[in-house]
Amino acid sequence: MKDLFDLKGKVAVVTGGSRGIGAMIAQGFLEYGVKVYISARKADEVNVAAKHLSQFGECVPVVADLSTKEGRETLVAAITEDKLDILVNNAGATWGAPYDSFPEDAWDKVMDINVKAVFYLTQMLTPKLKAAGTHEVPSRVINIASVDGIHVPTLETYSYSASKAGVIHMTKVLARRLAGDNINVNAIAPGPFESKMMAQTLRNFGDAIAQSIPRKRIGEPGDMAGTAIFLSSKAGAYVTGVTIPVDGGMVSCR
Repeated sequence: MKDLFDLKGKVAVVTGGSRGIGAMIAQGFLEYGVKVYISARKADEVNVAAKHLSQFGECVPVVADLSTKEGRETLVAAITEDKLDILVNNAGATWGAPYDSFPEDAWDKVMDINVKAVFYLTQMLTPKLKAAGTHEVPSRVINIASVDGIHVPTLETYSYSASKAGVIHMTKVLARRLAGDNINVNAIAPGPFESKMMAQTLRNFGDAIAQSIPRKRIGEPGDMAGTAIFLSSKAGAYVTGVTIPVDGGMVSCR
């Protein structure tokens, strides 16, 4: 029982790992002895983040736009190991616009990074994940969904909520397909956390949002890192195909 959460020596990829939820998960992994590759579209952001995160362990920055095939290939090529223990599909985007004028190019942008990239990056990294997984200790894929994929959001973010609902169902489909390859696939559905995506909303309505949550607070880094560590460790070896809301009861208790 004492080593249920031991991750020392493992290798992980955290997409969108330069900030927000991705950085929270990356730091948690690093502090538990995992070598972590983080990716982001902007070189300055990912390099600064990697420099900060490197105080906790070995962190490798990769500049890649995962909404494109070329960007996904760049990330895969940057991984020097033949085996990959953990893939966290966190990179994502949102867009808000009125129903009557929601732009089609914005819809495509959100779907490309939030759904298409998750599927194809997982597909491309399956050989490395398969090489790392065993019957007793499978490798892991963690897809970052959202509570907006579970409930109906108040904001007009139509493509975002649709994409995250798609991620939740795709997680089940991939879990069934990859179980025989000793790869567990799960999802985390975060509620409100400090991130660039949520920054303006929290500035405007942070106190009201916190009070509307049964736990009466916004999510903290340890909440997200702890859930990812559980899903990636021996403690989570028999868990696959599930979505865990990490939302202080925002959706779970209603």
